[in-house]
Amino acid sequence: MISIAIGRQATVIAFLAAFGLLAACATRPETGFLLPVTDTTAGATDRTLLVATTRERDARPGTLYNGERGQPLDYAAVTVSIPQNHAAGEIEWPSNPPGNPKTDFVVRQAAYLEGEKEFIRTLNAQLARSPRGSRKVLLFIHGFNTMFAEGLYRFAQVVHDSESVSVPVLFTWASRGKTGAYIYDTNSATTARDDLEHTLRLLFASDADQINILAHSMGNWVTVEALRQIKISGQLPPLGKLGSVFLADADIDMDVFRSQMRRFGKPKKPFYVIVSKDDQALRFSSMIAGGRSRLGDDANVEELASLGATVIDLTDIKATDPSNHSKFAQLADVAPQLTAVLAKGVGASPESRGKQPGGGTLGAIVETPFSILDVPIKIISAQ
Repeated sequence: MISIAIGRQATVIAFLAAFGLLAACATRPETGFLLPVTDTTAGATDRTLLVATTRERDARPGTLYNGERGQPLDYAAVTVSIPQNHAAGEIEWPSNPPGNPKTDFVVRQAAYLEGEKEFIRTLNAQLARSPRGSRKVLLFIHGFNTMFAEGLYRFAQVVHDSESVSVPVLFTWASRGKTGAYIYDTNSATTARDDLEHTLRLLFASDADQINILAHSMGNWVTVEALRQIKISGQLPPLGKLGSVFLADADIDMDVFRSQMRRFGKPKKPFYVIVSKDDQALRFSSMIAGGRSRLGDDANVEELASLGATVIDLTDIKATDPSNHSKFAQLADVAPQLTAVLAKGVGASPESRGKQPGGGTLGAIVETPFSILDVPIKIISAQ
């Protein structure tokens, strides 16, 4: 028994090392990277992100939050500066904290918000800058092995590259940012379900006209759980405000997702499931989960369509990370064009082709391959 356990551990370590998933601690932005930089820089773009978190506050300068679980739900506002030389899909990390605003992502301002009332006041003040009818929120929930600064900067990159006019809200749960802490992170995500549900209710009760959601990796588990809890609670917020829900590289057991969606019901608007069949991080997750397939690399598009999902297949995109687990970040650069394609509906392209699933109960499964700015994408949906 002991030799088998050691053998499995060695296999996992070798797997992580082979795909670059073991990062040296010195290269991770644990502390100091969020010290405000006041130098003005021509061409840089500032993005203010609101934060709701289950993380513990961290007194170390330039850190704000660590990977331990904190209570109660905490809030902050952080302004991130993106340099003029920014490359789409990338985060220009400082070689030394806090960084150079001419070449790096840096923080301009960072402050805790004392309680949900201040959080809502700040959110509504930002929403008021847009006319009624177009006041939108984009909520991002990060995944496994993510330090606070990493989740913050990744979201800033997505918001910037997608040219989003929504008010960005980051929900960040207590990930330790260590590959060896998979079980801790799983439990942290589970613990955060009620807090994410509460955050969603705050957003629905705000002055926003539409709430859009983007979840990544393990963040999908807590996201779908929170939506499920809202749906079955009997105390429904104005769900008409729910816009698009993007589930990217979802680290959810397929059986679990089936059970979640049975209770949630088929959504009025399809969930967009972003998959990539070469996602090495999800292969690792599947391996330690006993070989069970994950939502983010599952190829059964017919079943996903029956559950109310439209699949966005990014397998043909060349990833910028060695694990092929962050392709969604590269998608942000073509988000306006992709949104237009999704609004027209799958099958609008002359390249579309229908596929009849077994039994014929879903009608045609339509696969639409196309390219936006040389980014190869497939959209697959039931018609």
